[in-house]
Amino acid sequence: YRVGLTPASARELVHHGHRVMVQSGAGAAIGLDDEQYRSAGAEILPTAAAVFTEADLIVKVKEPQPDECRMLRRGQVLFTYLHLAPDPEQTRALINSGVTAIAYETVTDPHGGLPLLAPMSEVAGRMAIQ
Repeated sequence: YRVGLTPASARELVHHGHRVMVQSGAGAAIGLDDEQYRSAGAEILPTAAAVFTEADLIVKVKEPQPDECRMLRRGQVLFTYLHLAPDPEQTRALINSGVTAIAYETVTDPHGGLPLLAPMSEVAGRMAIQ
């Protein structure tokens, strides 16, 4: 169970003047309720479709599912893990949507490191030795 933004992250974005929308129940599986997001300044929308319709930036953890790809549009930015190499259908769907897709696994720091991929690699490494 994962969610793209915690209430603390939402608060930071709101503090910097951004409108933040969160799907109702998005954080429930990890103990984050809608009221925590509301208190951070986020708006709670009833469905993923409502968020995709309203938001200019979609933040996810996992790659978009086919029904989500159909909701993406030109002018939107998608920020998530994408893993496009083994999934040409997803690649085509993203291209056809016109969205600007930024994959966490491709973001580099000034030294060429992969700061958003490193935490996932640590988890995978720990799980491999269990």
